[in-house]
Amino acid sequence: MSKARFTRRALLAGAGAGGLGAAFAAPLLGEKLIDLGLPGGPSLRPLGPAFPGKGEMIVQRIRPPLLETPLKALGESVITPTERFFVRWNWDFPTAINVANYRVAVGGAVRQPVELTLDEIVSAGEHVEVVAVNQCAGNGRGLSTPRVTGTQWGNGAMGCARWTGVRLKDVLAKAGIAPGAKRVRFAGLDVPPMEGAPQFIKSVPIDIALRDDVLVAWGMNGEPLPMMHGFPLRIVVPGWFSTYWVKMLATIEVLSGEDDGYYVAKSYRMPAQPITPDEKDFPTVSITAMPPRALITSHADGETVRRGAPLTLRGIALGGDAALARVDLVGEGFELPCTLVGPDEGPYALRLWEVTIPEGTQSLANIGVRAANVRGAVQPDTLFWNPSGYARNVIERITLRLA
Repeated sequence: MSKARFTRRALLAGAGAGGLGAAFAAPLLGEKLIDLGLPGGPSLRPLGPAFPGKGEMIVQRIRPPLLETPLKALGESVITPTERFFVRWNWDFPTAINVANYRVAVGGAVRQPVELTLDEIVSAGEHVEVVAVNQCAGNGRGLSTPRVTGTQWGNGAMGCARWTGVRLKDVLAKAGIAPGAKRVRFAGLDVPPMEGAPQFIKSVPIDIALRDDVLVAWGMNGEPLPMMHGFPLRIVVPGWFSTYWVKMLATIEVLSGEDDGYYVAKSYRMPAQPITPDEKDFPTVSITAMPPRALITSHADGETVRRGAPLTLRGIALGGDAALARVDLVGEGFELPCTLVGPDEGPYALRLWEVTIPEGTQSLANIGVRAANVRGAVQPDTLFWNPSGYARNVIERITLRLA
């Protein structure tokens, strides 16, 4: 994490100041399709640069947008370009924001409730920068067998960006945290389209909220947040799934008790212990920190490679809520250590890896990569199935053909 400087003028110059307007209202999709290889349902998805500020993305849904990053694009650099960064919204969101009137209300178990302008938040403390993976809790859900409900993501519902903002604890200091605080809850400007549907509101334990690397962020990859990524402000919780990274921040509420809101008490939860698909009425726990994960991005399942020649594989890996320790290529009866290449942007960032398979020494059936972090967490070889497909980190395997 390093110091960085942003100004209100820079924010106003961003895409969010003008909004998305009509350009977002009617995206046009071409006929180009990609096969995500989903075992439980239709696999074809359109590819299109049909959204403002976006390059070619896998379109899971048009509105509210669900856009997935192609795996080859994820493997090109540690920092995912903003135009290729995945997009996930639960509900519709404003397509224009009047920055002059924008306020963030800080209340609940505080000494003095306040409403803060963008200027006041920008000046609330030291400007800091953290590079961190933002990953949907359902990333890879579409690969679950048997099939589970929810967006049928491939493995591209994640990205790594350079986030700039102030520490959440410095914003909370503007109101003063009252004794006995247990959690901090966030809501954004996105609202459910029908009466009775729950607003998307999330909370984190107070000890997480007060970490030095948890931010109220306005910058992404050196520019103001685009609208589709949460302009003007979003929460950044490095090491935790993106369900906590609330976008278009509207309120911050300090809680003196537990959070009984729908998206904490009832949703974004998974079995406390491994279960089988036919089990019911099992205890659950909230989705929180990410586990380690690694993917091959240089080659797709079923791709043909040259017989009798050395083969170099490349890809990405993350340590989850701790720094990555190692990546190994695993196959039928062999393991090869992978080399971490490229910049190390910190414990929460993506890492690039590569490994060369010597000529004719290994089978190329069912090969995959296994990540481990410095706390000893290791990707499992067996899928821990759950009915929402959350927190998938099983070793993903492919088979390459020789020709």
